[in-house]
Amino acid sequence: MLDLPQPTQVAVPLFVAFILVEMIHGWRSGRIKYEGRDTLTSLIMGLGSTVAGALTATLAVGFAYWVWTNFALFDFGTALWVFVLAFILDDLAYYWVHRMGHRMRWMWAAHVIHHSSQHYNLSTALRQTWTGQLTPGILFRAPIFLLGIDPAIVFFCAGINLVYQFWIHTEAIDRMPRWFEAVMNTPSHHRVHHANNPRYLDANYAGVFMIWDKIFGTYIPEERSEPCRYGLVTDLGTFNPLRVAFHEWVGIFKDIWGANKWKDRVLFLLAPPGWTPDGSRMTSDMIKTAWRERKEASKAPAE
Repeated sequence: MLDLPQPTQVAVPLFVAFILVEMIHGWRSGRIKYEGRDTLTSLIMGLGSTVAGALTATLAVGFAYWVWTNFALFDFGTALWVFVLAFILDDLAYYWVHRMGHRMRWMWAAHVIHHSSQHYNLSTALRQTWTGQLTPGILFRAPIFLLGIDPAIVFFCAGINLVYQFWIHTEAIDRMPRWFEAVMNTPSHHRVHHANNPRYLDANYAGVFMIWDKIFGTYIPEERSEPCRYGLVTDLGTFNPLRVAFHEWVGIFKDIWGANKWKDRVLFLLAPPGWTPDGSRMTSDMIKTAWRERKEASKAPAE
């Protein structure tokens, strides 16, 4: 195995320093909101994610090297261009992992943690999952290993990707230059992703390159006329780290236990969050459809 540094661990001191800078700026300007219990929960979730990741890393690493060792089509080596190619392909894989993290309840159970804060600041970036390795997310990176890129390079690039995403969790930056906004993920784009406004649901899944959302039809720009509201569609109402980490898993198990058909049990895992056999809860598609209908109805002329 290549001996490459772990970018996220190297960047932790910078993360803390920038959070303190943003916090001070927020207090002075009044533009950025920090809430003590919320920030503490985010920090605990970040610490827990680091511990959980260390304990379960062998699952992903073992799978990656099994695919690469036994089935790789080529041997790309370790030249600089291989790192560049790996970064681009990993970012594409991240887009699909992230998209499925919103569209498959099994993966949402791990990812929902990151969206559970009603505030949007740099500490929110640290609010990460404890159960990511319990989802099929690693399968989306399997084609990169199969192609012949050393998994160590892929995991190194994935770490850089996560470090990049730290700075976009802020309201301190309005817009970047137009050319940058056109290609790269930015605070403006990612605010949309974290918003629970019906207009903004299920959009802007990019990690680094916003072009993936534009290619695959999931890009929505931030509208100045509609400020982003953050958090889940239904707020958790708690700062308890254990509930934040496991509430959706508990919900899945309850739904599967109470289901009468095997088809429904499977769909409680694989269907979008909010799906129920009788439609008693709302998926994001249903929420957006209802919002569009209300919007159209408000435009209709009175009889």
